[in-house]
Amino acid sequence: MPAPSSLRLALITSASLALLAGCGSSSDSGSDGSASKGSTSSSAIPVVASTNVYGDIVEQIGGGKVDVTSIISDPAQDPHSYEANTQNQLALSKAKVVIENGGGYDDFIDRMLKSGDSSAEVINAVKVSGKTAPEGGELNEHVWYDFPTVGKLADRIAAALAKAAPDDAATFTKNAAAFKAKLKPLETKEAQIKTDHGGEAVAITEPVPLYLTEASGLVNKTPEEFSEAIEEGNDVSPKTLQDTLALFTGKQVQALVYNEQTSGPQTEKVEQAARTAGIPVVPVTETLPKGKDYLGWMTANVDALASALDK
Repeated sequence: MPAPSSLRLALITSASLALLAGCGSSSDSGSDGSASKGSTSSSAIPVVASTNVYGDIVEQIGGGKVDVTSIISDPAQDPHSYEANTQNQLALSKAKVVIENGGGYDDFIDRMLKSGDSSAEVINAVKVSGKTAPEGGELNEHVWYDFPTVGKLADRIAAALAKAAPDDAATFTKNAAAFKAKLKPLETKEAQIKTDHGGEAVAITEPVPLYLTEASGLVNKTPEEFSEAIEEGNDVSPKTLQDTLALFTGKQVQALVYNEQTSGPQTEKVEQAARTAGIPVVPVTETLPKGKDYLGWMTANVDALASALDK
């Protein structure tokens, strides 16, 4: 996917960081509305997460003992095209723990860490997952839709927080265990979908939900050229668009799982074709919707998928 511009990073100077430091805490808000949630003590561990998905998971494990800044928290912001700024750089310079997705999704984090003075422990979710690109294919980097990966990540976060605050290690371990226990019902729901609908075909607009649909036993029938072009922000060829639309006019799929965070004219045509054909549309996003936590968000996603297939 296209890498965010590094021009702004090149303009960051020690003078601008000093100015920001004098203006107040970086955890209040970023240019896109990123913010720390809840009340924390002055001794709280400063943590930076590339998106509010990982920020929320850290908060559930760290509780009031972490001060989390989520760089991307606006549901209308496309993470693929995010442009980092000096506030982000300042937050990273203060962080003891940094959580990034990796896999090319949020490369701006690595660039900022390299250009600044950071000694933070960096957790890369893709590396934690152990997932690699299939032979001849591309890695699906959207690992937060894979619940076993999120369970591994919870343990990794607890370990990093324990390293930063050894006296609270038992609390972090306990919170991670509780969080992982709440993931189990989601995996059970996926297994039930697989039992009820395994082998059924679905379409997507981007690879975002594929870990969820694959764990649910569903088969993605979308032309790869379509989903790749949409993810990369490129135009879809007329033939590929025609082949994709035929999935709905020909009733070849049972549902469309639609990334509403990066919609455009071509994905809107696909959504309209599904609705016209009476095929259910399941909207998904890449960051947490307002007012949701990770577990509530994913529960709603799995339930929406099951409901669509049951129609």
